[in-house]
Amino acid sequence: MSALHNLQRLLRNVFLLVILHTLSESRKHSKEIGVIQPIRRAVTVGEGLAVLIARPGPLEDSPVFERGAAGAEANVAGVLSQLGVPTAWLSRVGDDGFGRYLVRELSARGVDTSAVSVDSLRPTGVYVKERGSGSGRSGDLAAGTSRMLYYRTGSAASALSPADLAEASGLLDAAGLIHCTGITTALSPSATDLTEALLTLRRPGRLISFDLNYRAALWNRPADTVADTLARHIRGSDIAFLGADEADAVFGTSEPDALRALFPQPRHLVVKNDKHSVTGFLGAERVEVPALSLEVTESIGAGDAFAGGYLAALLQGRPHEQLLRFGHLCAAAALTGAGDVAELPPVRTLENLAAVAASEWAGMRYRPAAVPENVSS
Repeated sequence: MSALHNLQRLLRNVFLLVILHTLSESRKHSKEIGVIQPIRRAVTVGEGLAVLIARPGPLEDSPVFERGAAGAEANVAGVLSQLGVPTAWLSRVGDDGFGRYLVRELSARGVDTSAVSVDSLRPTGVYVKERGSGSGRSGDLAAGTSRMLYYRTGSAASALSPADLAEASGLLDAAGLIHCTGITTALSPSATDLTEALLTLRRPGRLISFDLNYRAALWNRPADTVADTLARHIRGSDIAFLGADEADAVFGTSEPDALRALFPQPRHLVVKNDKHSVTGFLGAERVEVPALSLEVTESIGAGDAFAGGYLAALLQGRPHEQLLRFGHLCAAAALTGAGDVAELPPVRTLENLAAVAASEWAGMRYRPAAVPENVSS
């Protein structure tokens, strides 16, 4: 019995060693390809806005406006939540109907709004979405195009500051991912202080994500100061999203390789190219994935949807190319829909589409019903 017992103990120890080695190799491989273990929570930090959506045609001729919820970080929160990532939104809203509406809408999408402060002194930000009908009348835009008119100066979110982070410290401490954008940074000097404070939060164990989202009209500071501020945010982040046209306006280049040379610090650098493809850098690895063929309804919110899809796939441990494909699929849902927050197909559908062969992906056409067509057949 003693010999048998010793043999059983030896076999058990060998088995445990094999399991531990396998787990170690799996973690090592995951680290090499940029895959992380699923984490508990994401937090997006930034302004939400009520949007008034005009009827297509000249703005002055719109008799009614449809109400919606918008804002870059709020849009990303909505996508993350739809994709099964527990997500909270940290912001400030006014003590008004628009603020209550925003909180209600995000809550209805499954987003935790416990870190949204109500400001009794400042209003909720608003923007008007002007939509073209292509009529050729004076003031009308081309069909399928949109223009945003912002009314956010002095908004509640412009008063965001590091104090808001202190009040939500428990939520942030439990977060494995925190996402913000250059829009929030531009709102005010105190908002810049807040986003820069995010870059100092302890790591590893937490990822900081930053989307350039350059909006020239929001910046009331010298151009060189703007470029320095945005570059500092990119370099201090683990994940950075850059629109090629925005990067060109701020940093003087839209070339993915040049941008990677300029910003080697983020492990994940994603450049959304003008040629309807996306170049993703994961460490030294470079992958380019074409966008899907589709019919655009409107483009507002597509960049936020891409970021949400990419980040959700990253948190769920998917391989590099699938991160970019999830981003494209979520952007496609936004481009073929009417609202700022993309209405996504079921996660299983997205998983199946993201896993197809490269040849099938290249020939795929995305339709709003999420039933892809192969345009090469």
